[in-house]
Amino acid sequence: METVILAVVIAVVVLGAIGGLIVGSRRKKPLPPPPPAAPDITAPPAEPHIGDEAETPRDEPRRTIEEVDLPDGSAPVVVEEPPAPEIEIPEPTAGRLVRLRARLSRSQNALGKGLLTLLSREHLDDDTWEEIEDTLLTADVGVQPTTELVEQLRERVKVLGTRTPVELRGLLREELLKLVGTDADRVVKTEPADRKPGIVMVVGVNGTGKTTTTGKLARVLVADGRTVVLGAADTFRAAAADQLQTWGERVGAYTVRGPEGGDPASVAFDAVKEGKEMGVDVVLIDTAGRLHTKTGLMDELGKVKRVVEKHAPLDEVLLVLDATTGQNGLVQARVFAEVVDITGIVLTKLDGTAKGGIVIAVQRELGVPVKLIGLGEGADDLAPFEPEAFVDALIGD
Repeated sequence: METVILAVVIAVVVLGAIGGLIVGSRRKKPLPPPPPAAPDITAPPAEPHIGDEAETPRDEPRRTIEEVDLPDGSAPVVVEEPPAPEIEIPEPTAGRLVRLRARLSRSQNALGKGLLTLLSREHLDDDTWEEIEDTLLTADVGVQPTTELVEQLRERVKVLGTRTPVELRGLLREELLKLVGTDADRVVKTEPADRKPGIVMVVGVNGTGKTTTTGKLARVLVADGRTVVLGAADTFRAAAADQLQTWGERVGAYTVRGPEGGDPASVAFDAVKEGKEMGVDVVLIDTAGRLHTKTGLMDELGKVKRVVEKHAPLDEVLLVLDATTGQNGLVQARVFAEVVDITGIVLTKLDGTAKGGIVIAVQRELGVPVKLIGLGEGADDLAPFEPEAFVDALIGD
């Protein structure tokens, strides 16, 4: 029995020694580094270093910084505020039509040269006079004015007897000037004697250049030393307000606008109110120009007129017509005239047509004068209408 106990004790001692050796060897080996701690995603990012007050003066203008998530960790993108648009100085309006006469005459000479060629024939028989009538009608002079002109020409040619080119040109010029009219008041009324601002409403169907004409008219007024507020009351056509505002910014004119599809009368009312508060000389109101056959548009124009006149009477209602539309333009003129009492006409795109006779026809139709004509796409191609310069361009040198 004692032998068994002794053997057990010896075995325990041996096993303990072996275990100590194993533990000791393990302690001598280097332990692997602990895994990195997971980042605390809830912690806020560190504040950027601002620097000392001496390095960032308080009066230094601040820049707008827009943070952009870039995959490569690039620095924030600095977005500079756009510079203010440069104010343009429009071309003076005095004698503008005379300066643009060459451009007008290139497209209108077909009428004048055609008439002079016919009148220069050795024998002016009935067939020739019919050709003269056809030439005038093709140029959109109108039936009644054409009849009057042919009768006058026939009578004067008969009295003159001989017809030199110089005599014929002078004869034709005199008769055309009578039809165009030299006594009409063609000044755009923007200076009422008893108040400021003058109020001008511009009407016409879409596609005639109405909004562009309003912007160009602002340039005409600024060129003549006037201050202007624009009212973007064409709220139904997409981008009309943007287009008008761009025209205004070029010459430093403020634009009053409303939401797309909003109430045009409200915008017009606010534009006049703003113009009065700012003390400007003129408020120009661009109106909606959907098809003239839609009764809703005519009702809306009447409403705009009534609402604006709660401030003051309108000084001008300018109808913009496309000179290339001919007799269809006269139909438009009749409809608009029934609603808003047209006081003047603006003929656009007159440089691209040989139908300059529309000047005569539309004046006869409405009983109001052509006051402005558009001769091209340039910003300063809107010119006050001058009968003598216009007729000279029609018949050429």
